Amino acid sequence: MKKSQWMASFVLCCMALFSSAQTQAQELVNGQLWMDTDGKHINAHGGNILQYDGTYYWYGENRPDRGFTTEEGVGVYSSADMKTWKNEGIALAVSQERGHDIERGCIMERPKVVYNKKTKKFVMLFHLELKGRGYEAARVAFAQSDSPTGPFRFIRSTRVNAGKWPFDMNKQAQKAAQGTDASKWKDWWTPEWRKEVEKGMYLWRDFEGGQMSRDMTVFIDDDGKAYHITSSQENLTLLVSELTDDFLDFTGKFNMVAPGGQNEAPCMVKHNGTYWLICSGCTGWAPNEARMFSAKNIWGPWKQWPSPFVGKATGYHDMPANKTFGAQGTFIYQKEGKPFFMADIWNDRHLSQSLHLWLPIEFDGNGTPVIKWVDKL
Repeated sequence: MKKSQWMASFVLCCMALFSSAQTQAQELVNGQLWMDTDGKHINAHGGNILQYDGTYYWYGENRPDRGFTTEEGVGVYSSADMKTWKNEGIALAVSQERGHDIERGCIMERPKVVYNKKTKKFVMLFHLELKGRGYEAARVAFAQSDSPTGPFRFIRSTRVNAGKWPFDMNKQAQKAAQGTDASKWKDWWTPEWRKEVEKGMYLWRDFEGGQMSRDMTVFIDDDGKAYHITSSQENLTLLVSELTDDFLDFTGKFNMVAPGGQNEAPCMVKHNGTYWLICSGCTGWAPNEARMFSAKNIWGPWKQWPSPFVGKATGYHDMPANKTFGAQGTFIYQKEGKPFFMADIWNDRHLSQSLHLWLPIEFDGNGTPVIKWVDKL
């Protein structure tokens, strides 16, 4: 074979391999590693998807291979089609300043980035635990940027709704909560303890300093109002709190969902005027059966439903629906008007290698969400 012919064949072969690699990179298979354009698994967990100016941005926890503290910060990836993802680096980096709220070695979880049309700023909220204090701080943190890829500027962290009662809690209920004393209860999960929780025992315990905020999401309603939804009161109760118009603070209006229900990892979608809230139980890194609630008004009342998951994960160890296919939800994103449930399949030994799970949400004849396993997107 002539040299020119050999070179032409070599180029064609390389082009075929490149085309094949591109095809593989654009195929997202649930239950397997998802590679970015650099050939590395996408390290963005507990986050969300934001569409802006024709591009999708995927934010998430940049997890270390070992351990669970935050060493880098919140990562961001970009895509034109939600299949081929480019690593855009760290959107919000940890601080090297000793004692800073987001000092390297803190815990930054569940980052959610939303665009504020009024201020034209990108706002990030996330669950923050201070370095060396385990999960004691239970704060929500705020950051802001002029660009979707950052760098985001850390603003502050805080507990939520300090000195505020749920707006729908009457004087009699407030008095009942004030009559509780969390310090007296050493034995949890007894019927007597549960009654005190339902009265608002932990709400009252944290009243002055503010309510705890752990697993969280942010939901933007049709009217542009934003809401912070978080697991609070020792992960026993969900709080729905209204954000200010700039998304950087709370208005003080909030209420409680399923007091004592022990729900976390909240994800929200609105369909035909009904709000659907999909959560998980609290079993650490281990999967459990999802819980679901609905309401005609974001302030309730909320009705609990069976888990929306049905069937089993045929491509991933046959994980059953009552284990949420081995995953825990993080966000519900919309693509071309269709909602998708976004989740993590946690690998607690190597958190950076935790898998991603995205599943379409269907609605049955009654308008109730149904989520089935699909192998590929």
